[in-house]
Amino acid sequence: MTGKASGPLLSVAALLGLWVVAAALTADPQILPSPLALWQPFVRELSTGTLPHHLGATLVRVAWAFVLAMLLGTAIGLAMGRSERVNRLLDPWLVIFLNLPALVLIVLCYLWIGLTEAAAITAVTLNKVPNVATVIREGARALDRDLDAMAKVYRMSATTRFLHVTLPQLAPFLAASARSGIAVIWKIVLVVEFLGRSSGVGFQIHMYFQLFDVAMVLVYALSFIGVMLAVEWAILQPWERRARRWRTA
Repeated sequence: MTGKASGPLLSVAALLGLWVVAAALTADPQILPSPLALWQPFVRELSTGTLPHHLGATLVRVAWAFVLAMLLGTAIGLAMGRSERVNRLLDPWLVIFLNLPALVLIVLCYLWIGLTEAAAITAVTLNKVPNVATVIREGARALDRDLDAMAKVYRMSATTRFLHVTLPQLAPFLAASARSGIAVIWKIVLVVEFLGRSSGVGFQIHMYFQLFDVAMVLVYALSFIGVMLAVEWAILQPWERRARRWRTA
């Protein structure tokens, strides 16, 4: 096992060790069950298909909101970074939405659109777009103007220039916004489900919260955290390293 791989595993093991110690000191499974106490309810939810169903519903919402937020945020950020006029026009909007609490947007979307899937995804997307736009704006401002001028000299089409000149320079900023974005989006998705959906991890957490069942709340929360960690380690971190590689080559 390499040092790079062992580091995160040791960190997770240390966290589990602290959990075991805290559960032993609490000595009350109704307040904080031990990790082993979660195994049986986890297997039960998995075998009945309840956990995969709700986990899948949440992942679909996360995927939709992530794709929409990245596309809209990248377009807005690129326009603001490349044009000072657009930046002056949209900057107040950006500041307002950056400081608008997620809960307010979620409640307003539910009130205006209804307790629908469209409202849920819209609320999550609107919460994340300003963050993506802010990061991409800084990336657009850092673009090498000499490379852009060279592309114009060689009469590259707008599409070719974007794909081979602009996009590679934006890649580290896209990767950074994606990594931070996925972490924020899934948390907001859980709040959206908690407040107004009838499926998903957030809905299940809401139900077991009402029953004061700490073990089941942890089962669903940790199951989704596990999926997000897998996405982070297997996809997002390698992508970010690859996106930054050209700068150190």
